Amino acid sequence: MRVRTISATAVLLLAALTGCASGDDDPDEKSATGKKETTSKQVDCTDEDLSQADWLDHCAEEGTGEDGAEGQATSLKFGETYTYPDGIKVSVVEARVFTDYNSELGESAEPGDRDFRLKIKVINGSKEPFALDSLSTLVEGATNGGEARAAMLDRGSDPLEGRLGAGVTVTKTDDSALKTKYGRNVIVSVQRDSNDFGAEEPPEFSGTIKD
Repeated sequence: MRVRTISATAVLLLAALTGCASGDDDPDEKSATGKKETTSKQVDCTDEDLSQADWLDHCAEEGTGEDGAEGQATSLKFGETYTYPDGIKVSVVEARVFTDYNSELGESAEPGDRDFRLKIKVINGSKEPFALDSLSTLVEGATNGGEARAAMLDRGSDPLEGRLGAGVTVTKTDDSALKTKYGRNVIVSVQRDSNDFGAEEPPEFSGTIKD
């Protein structure tokens, strides 16, 4: 009878030790396991069908700008291209002084102003028609301040109006006037009127108003 009592006690002791060993897991190992199971979603940031939400979550911080900061560069030069997540591409081709006034419409330069015309290239890389009038510009002097005002110049005008078909490229015009005292170096901010992209930093294109 004593032998059976000792055997039963040994079994209970062994079971207790086994339970302690199984419950004494390393918390660091658990954490490491959890990290392995949680993997970030892999997306193709060049995919034109990528949703705005996925682009903001996974692609907005990709790439390196000229200043070394992550994300697509928004400080560009005339002729360089900015691409929106939905495939719409814009660039400011040039800025030139405008003097071809239509006298029949009473056009003329205001004293102290320099009228000029921007050429803006738009590429519809999406799969849907794009409203060109959703784009607008803000022009500022890049030397000693100043902000350009909108101008309405008739001859050769082809403003940002109508819709651009998928896969189509077009170059439009945008007219402005800037006080001559602010010089010829300008920064053109291209703004997009859209709930999807309104929170984005608008691209800025720097260049010189040429004759």
